[in-house]
Amino acid sequence: MAKRSSLFIRVVEGKHLPAKDITGSSDPYCIVKIDNEAIIRTATVWKTLSPFWGEEYEVHLPPTFHSVSFYVMDEDALSRDDVIGKVCVTRDLLTAHPKGYNGWLNLTEIDPDEEVQGEIHLQIEILGSDAARKLRCSVFEARDLARKDRNGASDPFVRVRYNSKTQESSVVKKSCYPRWNETFEFDLDKSATEKLCIEVWDWDLVSRNDFLGKVVFNIQGSQTVQQEEGWFRLRPDKSKPRVDEGNLGSLQLQVRLRDETVLPGSYYQPLVQLLCQEVKAGPKQDGKLRLITLIDETTTAECRQEVAINLVKLFLGQGLAKEFLDLLFKLELDKTGEPNTLFRSNSLASKSMESFLKVTGMQYLHSVLGPTVNRVFDEKKYIELDPSKVEIKEVGCSGLHRIQTESEVIQQSTQHLQSYLTDLLITIAKSVRTCPATIRATFRQLFKRVEEHFPENKHKNVKFVAVTSFLCLRFFSPAIMSPKLFHLREKHADSRTSRTLLLLAKAIQTVGNMDAAASRAKEGWMAPLQPTIQQSISQMKEFITKLIDIEEKEGESIRWSQLAQTLVVKEGPLFIHRGKGKGPLLSSSFKKLHFSLTSEALSFAKTPSSKKSSFITLANIRAAEKVEEKSFGSSHVMQIIYADEPGQLEMAYLQCKCVNELNQWLSALRKVCVNNAMLGSYHPGVFKGDKWSCCHQKDKTGLGCDKTRHGVTLQEWNDPLDPDLEAQLIFRHLFGVKELMRLFQVLQDLEDAHHTAIFSSGTLADRDRNCLLELQT
Repeated sequence: MAKRSSLFIRVVEGKHLPAKDITGSSDPYCIVKIDNEAIIRTATVWKTLSPFWGEEYEVHLPPTFHSVSFYVMDEDALSRDDVIGKVCVTRDLLTAHPKGYNGWLNLTEIDPDEEVQGEIHLQIEILGSDAARKLRCSVFEARDLARKDRNGASDPFVRVRYNSKTQESSVVKKSCYPRWNETFEFDLDKSATEKLCIEVWDWDLVSRNDFLGKVVFNIQGSQTVQQEEGWFRLRPDKSKPRVDEGNLGSLQLQVRLRDETVLPGSYYQPLVQLLCQEVKAGPKQDGKLRLITLIDETTTAECRQEVAINLVKLFLGQGLAKEFLDLLFKLELDKTGEPNTLFRSNSLASKSMESFLKVTGMQYLHSVLGPTVNRVFDEKKYIELDPSKVEIKEVGCSGLHRIQTESEVIQQSTQHLQSYLTDLLITIAKSVRTCPATIRATFRQLFKRVEEHFPENKHKNVKFVAVTSFLCLRFFSPAIMSPKLFHLREKHADSRTSRTLLLLAKAIQTVGNMDAAASRAKEGWMAPLQPTIQQSISQMKEFITKLIDIEEKEGESIRWSQLAQTLVVKEGPLFIHRGKGKGPLLSSSFKKLHFSLTSEALSFAKTPSSKKSSFITLANIRAAEKVEEKSFGSSHVMQIIYADEPGQLEMAYLQCKCVNELNQWLSALRKVCVNNAMLGSYHPGVFKGDKWSCCHQKDKTGLGCDKTRHGVTLQEWNDPLDPDLEAQLIFRHLFGVKELMRLFQVLQDLEDAHHTAIFSSGTLADRDRNCLLELQT
């Protein structure tokens, strides 16, 4: 039985932020921390006080976290980034909102005495007889303390206060993982009202000491307890009065916490078997109401996306994704009489197909859209077709300036868009063989179903539009408009590039609609692109015809399972630490290499195309964790701890270019090593000279000073399938709507039995009758 928490985070937008730059604006971005550990950094939105990010993340983590904090920062090119303010959402707040918190929260100023983190290992004892009792406090060590000094560490000491008496420990220099092993004793006073307070401080020679956190014990309530020992979380100093900082703006967030207890797969087997039996039986009508139909009818709009992705992943793991989607296609077609509305709503069929494309086709998406999207970003052309939005500007060289006319701007823009659209359609046309076979087989089935349902010649385009409604409108177009959200680019586009991408996405949508009359009438200013669009429509039809030309036996034999894949899980350039001499850090440097992570090993090469050398076998990995910044004087360094041939633990140090890349690599490594025997502790520093830089221990092979975080991962579309988890999530949804499903089943039975007379007879309870009438409506 496994327990974990999932945290869905959407950083939507900010408003009324203060200006931090001399231009009267700011360049805001967000850092998201879970219990003071940076997990996510949004893209920077340049020159605005009302930024829109719209970035979504899902973090899987142990159920012991306390809070998630959002720091709004102003990026500066020449100095340290400014902190605008922060918002903290506690676990208690999220627990009080089971459907998630969604709203605006005011930013507050950063208070150094509240920016605490880490834990301290203590033992509290009450010794002696009633006549002369002693209170003994043993302070052993602390871990993950806040870094207050420029060297990326702190100089911590402990201050213990009880009954107006204060004692202090020694100072441990340059460590966020100090070990004191000191004991403090006080005379126990039964009449004393003061609590035992253990404070941790960062010692400073010149300026005042920095507060690092505290733990408070109520000794009066502990007199009957002879001993208490453990790790205690450091708390902020809440005793200071809050000062009104003025308006720092606000942040719109969507945060949802979900705690899961995943049982062994055998518990979910009856549910999985029932779902699979229905899907294997196909869409034939047998007069029996299906569970899939009940899910379709009772799933609300707010949870439909989540249910869709869970079902898609479950059936992918069972090798029945095509059959499942085919059943949904049939259910949708049976409810659709007007071809123009087919798959245009956010139904379970539409959401499931959309999720299916993202799970199975992201690599394909990148190969198709990447070149054109990168070209748009690189060229930064000014493109506008809407006369009401055209900006007239001067053109020409020095001394020969003239004002460019509106028609000239539109003509130039048309030429640029035609070039982008033509390049993109050529790439799409060439991508038939690179499109995953499971996607091709599913589109083939969709094409066939729509053709059977709308056989008339007047609907000859409908079967093509059914395919493009997913491929173009729900897959290509959203990725073109928001390449950052589909990992096509690391940063959001500026306003000029964003407008170009939007116009290109509109053109692809028009092609996907097969140039419907309604589409032309809606935005008549797109008319200059019509010749290219008409040519693109014929190219798109030819592409779809080739795309679905896949052998039936090939489609039937597809069994897509990421668990058995040997495809690349993650790849990209990283900097590997190279030590020279016998000591691991006698002379250090980082060398850039191209790394590739598969389900078997982590390997590297000089370039993406050169021959790869096996680096670490996945079965030998024991931990993948972050490294303290002070260890190498560089940020975003991770360590991989692995066992060599004799079984000795070795460390490999790799540097990433940003916090997002660091967490993505850590997440990928932890997922592919989920079945490994991982370490419970590690050293976040390095062994330099004769001691660890983090805790100053001299034993190189001793236990680590911090706990590993291998349970913390980011959800990605290419995550390995987890059949037990997917079955648990589907069961949880069904359990939540069981009453609605029961009533829906009753309604169906009543309709079959001509239930009008039964309603009038009063045999049903009033509550059930009202519910049924509401459902019927």
